[in-house]
Amino acid sequence: MLEGLKVIEMATYVAAPAAGAMLRDWGADVTKIEPLNGCPMRRFFEGMKSNVPIEGNPIFTLDNRGKKGITINTSDQKGADIVRKMINDADVFLTNVRPQSLESAKLDHKTLMKINPRLIYCSLTGYGLEGEEKNKPGFDIAAYWSRSGMAHLTQRKGEEPLPIRTASGDHITAISTVSGILAALYERGNTGVGKLVETSLVRTGIYSIGSDMALQLKFGRVPSTKNRDQQINPLFNFFKTKDDRWICLSPRAGGDYDMPKVVRAIGKEEWLNNDKFNSNQARRENAGEFIKEMDKAFSNHTLSEWGNKLDAEDLVWSPVQNLKEVSMDSQAIASGAFSEVEDQDCSESYKTVSSPVRFHNSDDGPKGPAPKLGQDNFKVLNELGIGNNEINSLIDEGVVGKPSK
Repeated sequence: MLEGLKVIEMATYVAAPAAGAMLRDWGADVTKIEPLNGCPMRRFFEGMKSNVPIEGNPIFTLDNRGKKGITINTSDQKGADIVRKMINDADVFLTNVRPQSLESAKLDHKTLMKINPRLIYCSLTGYGLEGEEKNKPGFDIAAYWSRSGMAHLTQRKGEEPLPIRTASGDHITAISTVSGILAALYERGNTGVGKLVETSLVRTGIYSIGSDMALQLKFGRVPSTKNRDQQINPLFNFFKTKDDRWICLSPRAGGDYDMPKVVRAIGKEEWLNNDKFNSNQARRENAGEFIKEMDKAFSNHTLSEWGNKLDAEDLVWSPVQNLKEVSMDSQAIASGAFSEVEDQDCSESYKTVSSPVRFHNSDDGPKGPAPKLGQDNFKVLNELGIGNNEINSLIDEGVVGKPSK
């Protein structure tokens, strides 16, 4: 779908490369510029103690599959000149380098958009391009999770904050980044003029908890995250089955709409006449007792049995699954959540995560393995009119990296 779109990605770690990987999945030509020692995610498994030999790097491959890869020292003037030369016919420049470093190398948006007025220049940072902290480094656990308020919001009273899982905030930010790039490209189709697109981990984090933040902004407070027996809507909860599995029950419209269905499913229709349980307000006032009775009911049947009963009433529910179960979930597989990917450090392809959107009647999957460090240095620089002898001189000078084997 994006065939013919030329993207130059100068980024490390996860969020911006993940956005580049989505664009590449959908057909864009993406060239990844790395520092001479490579993206740190290439070394994700270094220092980990394991008795199992690690083959391949699924973390790096996920966010860099199908790209061309070159290594350039952009702090050197000659290296920055090469990037500016690459910008001449590029459609998108995607970077998560901090603003002060880009300005120092003259790779900031004002400079590059003068070279190419049609350029979509996308900056992804921890905290945005304005304000006193615009040059502050920010990973997703810091900017997306902690600074946004999400870590505090999910923290129950008296408990410690939970860490975010690996790069989950980065991947959500990547989705917002791709959305912004595509919107700017659509506008350029009408105006012929490029655009600065700015995304940040902190802004995406705040949007991710937008419903709670909207309450905070309007009313000055939000409900805290509570234990199971303290929920504002006790029916909206998790319940353990006879075989020690957890079920998430998510009733519609506060719970009163679904309450008749719930009691039919669990065989407690008499609760509809119980003044302690027959309204959302009553259940909230008697939450401890209600949860205790619900727990007793759910302990009588297995997950499989409950699935049949809840589905029969068309209730919104889901099993709480571990990742092994998710990887074998027939519905997740049917949704297209997984793809096969190549890895140059592995003899066989393996299963990975698909990009989050399925396009029917389109090739929207991985377009090959992640590049080895600097593997396309000669190819890309040759296309810029730089001969092999000059490239070798640049390698000797430390401007361009020597391709890894």
